[in-house]
Amino acid sequence: MKVYTYSEARQNLSAILDVAQKDGEVRIRRRDGRTFTLRPITTEKSPLDVEGIDIDITTEEIVDVIRESRGRFG
Repeated sequence: MKVYTYSEARQNLSAILDVAQKDGEVRIRRRDGRTFTLRPITTEKSPLDVEGIDIDITTEEIVDVIRESRGRFG
């Protein structure tokens, strides 16, 4: 795990955030010796959380298709 000084972290924050994302965490040490850990927050996504698609169809057309299919099989 990489340890950065406060000054390095302040000057290179974007790069340090990238390192934290890649390696899991980095530490930042202040001049007085206090040390802090910087970790990315991981979010659990549902497998059902999928991106939608634009099919350019109206709600009325969808309802008509459903009614037609129910009429054929019902």
